[in-house]
Order: sequence, then C-alpha cells, then structure tokens
Amino acid sequence: MTYHRKLFTTLAASSVAMTASLAAAQEAPITIVINQSPWFPGFQAVVEKYEEDTGNTVELDVNPFAGSLEKQRTAVRADESPFDLLIMNAGFFVEFYTGGFMQPLTDIDPDFALSEDIYTFDDSTCWNAEDKTITCDGGDLLSVPVNPNVLILHYRQDLYDEAGLSVPTTWDELYANAQALQTNSVYGISQRGQRGTFDVTYDVFPYIWSHGGGIVDQQEDGSYQVTINSPGTLAGMETYLKLANDVGHPSTAGQTQTNVIQNMATGRAAHINSVPAPGLFDDDTKSMVVGQVGYAPPPGTAEIPSATPLGHWLAGVPKNIADDKKQAALAFLTWFQTDEAQRAYAEAGSMPVSRAVLTSEMADQPEYRWMKAMAEALPNARLTFTFPEATQVLAITELRFNQAIGGEMDLKEALNTAADEITRVMQDAGYDMPAPEPLQ
Repeated sequence: MTYHRKLFTTLAASSVAMTASLAAAQEAPITIVINQSPWFPGFQAVVEKYEEDTGNTVELDVNPFAGSLEKQRTAVRADESPFDLLIMNAGFFVEFYTGGFMQPLTDIDPDFALSEDIYTFDDSTCWNAEDKTITCDGGDLLSVPVNPNVLILHYRQDLYDEAGLSVPTTWDELYANAQALQTNSVYGISQRGQRGTFDVTYDVFPYIWSHGGGIVDQQEDGSYQVTINSPGTLAGMETYLKLANDVGHPSTAGQTQTNVIQNMATGRAAHINSVPAPGLFDDDTKSMVVGQVGYAPPPGTAEIPSATPLGHWLAGVPKNIADDKKQAALAFLTWFQTDEAQRAYAEAGSMPVSRAVLTSEMADQPEYRWMKAMAEALPNARLTFTFPEATQVLAITELRFNQAIGGEMDLKEALNTAADEITRVMQDAGYDMPAPEPLQ
C-alpha cells in the first residue's frame, strides 16, 4: 500500500517556528519516490536530519518495490514528473538511462561531482549515451548512490565460538559449518527462494558466478549471450540446492527476504546470505541474537572467489521537472555525500555508500562490525543486468528458479526453459542472439 509522509523540520515546536524555518529554506521543496525496504528507516532519518540542518523540505513517496518502479516509469513519461528524485534499483536503472529520461547532473551544476569517497558501484552512476555503455570514462554522471545493498554472509558468531568453527570462504566450508550447527530448532542456513520482482534471482548470483555461470552476460565486443543454462550456472544452482535440501529451511521456495532475516533474528538460522539489516539484529526489541551475528563476504569456490551482486540504489534527477526543483534535488545529493550525512546514515541503521566511513574507526565498534565485511565485499561486487530488457528477463528467471527450488521442475529443464524464453525476449528486442545449446 502506497503512503505519503510529509517530513517537516522536527525542531519546529509551533506554527510560528515552522513558518520561520520554511522562510529560511534556500531550496524549493522536493519529492522523492522510494521503495519500502529494510534500509528505508535509515534513509528517512537522514532526510529528517537534512531538513533540520538546512530548513529545506522533503516529501517521501514510499511504495513497495514494484509500485515504486511503475510510478517512476509513469513519471518520466509525463509532461512533468511529480517526483524530483528517483531512487532507482540496480535491476532497472539502465532502463531510465537508455531512455534518456535522466538529467546529467553536471548540466544542472557544472561543478557538481561525485565525492572521491563515494563508490561508483561498477560505474553504474555514469552513462555514455553515444556508445550506450555504463562507464564513467567519457560517460555523463546521472546519479548518486544512496544504498549499497549487496549480499554478505551472516553467521552466528556465538555458535561458531562454541563449535570452534572458522568463517567459511568456500561453499564447501559453509556446507560443513551448516551441517555442524543444524539442530531440530536451528536451520543450518536460510536462503531466499521466493518468486518476486528481483528476489530469488538476486540471491542466487553468488552461487552461479562463483561457479563460472551467469544469466545474460555481456561479451567483450558489447554483444550479449544467454548463459543461464551453462554448465557453470547448473553447478552453482546445484550448490544452492544442496544447501537448501540438506541443511536449509524445509520450504526454501517460499522464503522471502523478510522470512530469511527473521529466521536469523529469532535464532532459527545459523547462516543467511542477505543484505545487512544490522540495526535489526542488535535491537533487543526485535532480535533474540543481539551481539551474536557475525559478518563476512559471501563464499566462493576454490577456483573463483566471492562475488556479490549489486542490488544497490541510485538517486537520479528526471529531466521533466522545473529548474528550481533540479537545483533543490542536487542540493540534497550534495549534502548526502558528506561525511556527516554518511555517518548519520550508518548511525540510523543503514549502510553508507562512503568508502571513508566503511573503513573508518566506526568499523571497529561492535555495533558497526558489519562494515568490514561490506568494505571487503564491495570491490568484487558486480552489476547483474546492463540492458533495458532486464525486467522482462527477471520475470522469467524469478519463475524458473523458484520452480526448480520448489521441485516443480527438474533443474536442467528449468534452466533450459528459461534460456529459450530469455533468447526470445532478447531477439524480439532486436539483439542478434543465437539460442544456446541445451543442457543434456
């Protein structure tokens, strides 16, 4: 359900004080369309701080994942967008770049730049419209990252200490640890397998990448190749299923991200691969495992090290808004990149996009112990889809991966079926793409 929340200066104690605050505001009010997610409360808190610090006004239009995407699609095609900042996900930002809907930020202010402390997340902040490539080498700066959202391994540090276990770096080591910690009341691991918009597909990437697989891969010459039914993807999914079937939740195909996180928070899971929700796990009103969760990059294989998918979020300014709104949106993005804002973001329970903060003294404090794992995982993080047809492909992969995990389809059959369906989508979109050889 969509809801609107108007955030005014929290220091205002009366209508007179509010009037004075608004009169002092230097920028036009802006509206940000954003998804409801585990990291949203932290972003909301930072927006409130921005209002307190500047006197400027921000309205947040908060929606479920799919609802936010549809609102953004409609907004950029309208005569004038009702939103001044779009919070775009890694799974669909290319659609807005290739459509020419986003305003290059240096066109608003030639002096604007991404702070050297802010990650570019595989150059996803930039777009070269002439070459149609994601690159900051000759590309325009179109967005500023607002949340890293990568998968990292969460494990029960207390159970590891009791059993004398070492943090795993390979799936085989994770499997052995999960076996050692599995009991009648604790799952060895809880994995997301539920079909959604970008749910199970996102969570299987570390498995398939570390086995040399993929879904649709861009080649060196810029062309694309369907790889979802490659031997590497098959091997990665076999590893996923081995964990799910032997030491996982009895209904992995029905597990959402919320379920997985709750399994850890309630002490029901020894491991999860998830986007961090550190504020939740150390909140004694929401968690039974306060201070007991450790963090590490996702495992890999002996041949291919850990690689985590970028499920990050980017803030971009649509072209079809008034100039004063563009200036106001850029003012917020300038402030958001500051060390003060990024530290406040972390203190509010969300993940900063600043390398300086993730590697600062904060990471040595127990409540921010997840920062070191995040900083270690981010250099190997990869974009998942780099073409505008990603949402059509995801509709296929979400269904077929879920069916394979739930036992509705044989794994090879599911991967072959998905490969045929994805090939048709890409061919219909004009890509010169031969059908891949089926798995036998």
